[in-house]
Amino acid sequence: MQYDPIKRTLGKFFNRSTTFRRIFYTLLDILLLRAWHIQRELRRWKSTAPAKAHILDAGSGFGQYSYFMSKFSETYCILGIDVKADQVGECNEFFRSLGKQHVMFKVDDLTTFRTDGCFDLVLCVDVMEHIEEDVTVLRNYHASLKPGGMLLISTPSDQGGSDVHHEGESSFIEEHVRDGYNMQEIKDKCKLAGFSRVKAHYSYGIPGQLSWKISMKYPLLMLNASKLFFILLPFYYLVVMPVALVLNFIDSHTAHRSGTGLVVLAWK
Repeated sequence: MQYDPIKRTLGKFFNRSTTFRRIFYTLLDILLLRAWHIQRELRRWKSTAPAKAHILDAGSGFGQYSYFMSKFSETYCILGIDVKADQVGECNEFFRSLGKQHVMFKVDDLTTFRTDGCFDLVLCVDVMEHIEEDVTVLRNYHASLKPGGMLLISTPSDQGGSDVHHEGESSFIEEHVRDGYNMQEIKDKCKLAGFSRVKAHYSYGIPGQLSWKISMKYPLLMLNASKLFFILLPFYYLVVMPVALVLNFIDSHTAHRSGTGLVVLAWK
């Protein structure tokens, strides 16, 4: 399924006003299980972060994680990088309207973007599965971090990530260049890129997989079939939302022996 056209439609709809965009971010935070996992890790990082931290949001997309981190402190300097000029422009417009001068976005390519020893944190959410030259990108992240800086990645795993469960199946998201990472594989690639310490754990265990199906997969399939389903979505989510919230909470507060997602932390 092509995900980008639906993302563009959603972005255009919710970019009508700052209020709409804030509602959009809230919905993403609630519905996207990866946001639950990433935000927990970001809060842990914040507890020991420098007072004037520099953060790279690598593959910033709609900018929802930059928005979340911007509320930590106005002394943080946050840079969002993305290849999509329309999303970068919309993010800059939105953050300027809020007066958040410590956050900016620019168009760039993560396979070439590198600013040596600049950042305390590099955040990379659902990006690595879109990039063929993943080790090159990891090396760029490593070079761009200050000594002791941390890389935080969320990406599909090979345990059914991208909704691929059997050999020969195609990815649910057509834009993915790989179906998912083996945990040891991505840890080894981080170390190959120069990171001294790497930790990883599974996300999207059984509760998360069920939540993803009812809150994301089925609505996306409906929207991909016809844009008329936008009219039905609010009623659908009135029924589904309470169940998805409970499942997301359970998944984000449980250690999983396997899962369709991976959360990776690596330190320079």
